[in-house]
Amino acid sequence: MLQSLLRGLNRRRLKDPSYEFLFDDPHPDEVVCFDTETSGLDPKKAEILSLAAVRIRGNRVLTSQRLNMVFKPQKAIDQESIKVHRLRHVDVANGLDIYEGLDRFLRFVGNRPLVGYFLEFDVAMVNRVVKPWLGIGLPNRCTEVSALYYDYRVRGRDGVYTGNIDLRFDTIMSELKLPVLPAHDALNDAIMTALMYVKLQALLHGSSSAEG
Repeated sequence: MLQSLLRGLNRRRLKDPSYEFLFDDPHPDEVVCFDTETSGLDPKKAEILSLAAVRIRGNRVLTSQRLNMVFKPQKAIDQESIKVHRLRHVDVANGLDIYEGLDRFLRFVGNRPLVGYFLEFDVAMVNRVVKPWLGIGLPNRCTEVSALYYDYRVRGRDGVYTGNIDLRFDTIMSELKLPVLPAHDALNDAIMTALMYVKLQALLHGSSSAEG
């Protein structure tokens, strides 16, 4: 009931009616996994340098249905950030305008729920642009894969685990025995996170997984 009320309130706050599709009933059996690479780690100051997303249908990662974009920043990229994501000024000089790119993202995602690792940060980065623009933040339901992994690790222990659960990205990939792609690339990270999601859904709910 509360979720329905919040969606109704957000729909009334929407500044541009051409984005009302964000409030349609969720697309059946599909979610979108996405990741961003940014100019820094402070979501109040950093800019999105690249964003990638991939659709998941049921237990399949649809790598053929993906989005992969680079954005031209307004400010200089922090040198420490370049060491992480390897996106230099020359690499983003011809990038998309942030509004053009996020319009593509919103239309790619539509009403589908969102999946990610440290998803709160990625959503905050998108909302920093989208909220002043459209009057609302992303209304999509969100699932954090590290929370799914935690649930998997405590399953069968009445929801209690007294040891330490390592929620680092590399650890989860290793424990789930998933193929590792070069990290800190938005598309690779989105695909790996999508594989995590599908594998964890299988482990938690007993379904098989595949990539297509």
